[in-house]
Amino acid sequence: MGAIAVPASYFGIVLGLAGLGGAWRHAAHVWGMPGVVGEILMLLAAVTWLLLLALYAAKWMHARADALQELGHPVQCCFVGLIGVSTMLVATAALAYSRLAAQILFILGAAFTIAFAVWRTGILWQGGRDPATTTPVLYLPAVAGIFVTATAAAAFGHGDWGRLAFGAGLFSWLSIESVLLHRLYTVASMPAALRPTLGIQLAPPVVGAVAYLSVTPGAPDPFAYAMLGYGLLQAVLMLRLLPWIRQQPFAPSYWAFTFGATALATAPLAMVERGATGAVGTIAPYLFVAANIVVGLIAIATVRLMFQGRLLPRIHTQQGTPMIQPDPSSPP
Repeated sequence: MGAIAVPASYFGIVLGLAGLGGAWRHAAHVWGMPGVVGEILMLLAAVTWLLLLALYAAKWMHARADALQELGHPVQCCFVGLIGVSTMLVATAALAYSRLAAQILFILGAAFTIAFAVWRTGILWQGGRDPATTTPVLYLPAVAGIFVTATAAAAFGHGDWGRLAFGAGLFSWLSIESVLLHRLYTVASMPAALRPTLGIQLAPPVVGAVAYLSVTPGAPDPFAYAMLGYGLLQAVLMLRLLPWIRQQPFAPSYWAFTFGATALATAPLAMVERGATGAVGTIAPYLFVAANIVVGLIAIATVRLMFQGRLLPRIHTQQGTPMIQPDPSSPP
């Protein structure tokens, strides 16, 4: 039996767990929910992050050709940016326990995120891309990563840097959104294996809303409401498309839904925490319950795959040359 070769996309598991942990932290402040639940989720996210980081590093050591191929792939490469994003989420989780350790993780995560976003965006600007490979994974380096940088910077007391990061993420989102929607409207239907990546489409407005609330003071303003409203529209569209998306059997790629789902629960909670009432206060409990259901169901299905031995691909050797057993959950 060969060594495990973890795809970079599996760092999305950390985003889902940490995102739900953050929602529970807000729920503890707003509704008096048990705070220990959020801390357990954050601990689980940190342990998962550490394990995946070790496995991903091992892939670079034992299957370097496969790691390089992933880095150069027009779809899979963007998931590499999740390494920095997940590191910053673990940093914010650790802030309540060790500021020094959390600061080190934040600096490393932010530096990786920004460097990778600039590197990958520079490649995209050179053109020559097949429109069929344009999927919501394009949001990961320069949108999700930069929005999380803004949120984390504010958590560490650097609100001015966070506002700069929010601006970079906001306008990157708007520009990529137009390209992606043009592809969805005009190019051939997305292959079944890529359809779960549409779950990422939910993330930008609501992760951006959380970032915006993090870098602005006072009661939520109309722009925060507008971003949450657009996130709600994306959530309804995901429900409408779910039968089409589910033509791809369950795979770890379905974790793409979790970061957006948990941010959709966190944003209204943060708004209620800042004095919002009315519609936001009404929908907040339902979105919180929905986020727990989404993450819970995907986590259960993932554990089932693990016990079936179908969760992680393995490195096999043929005449001394490392080879990767194909992962059916990875996009082509």
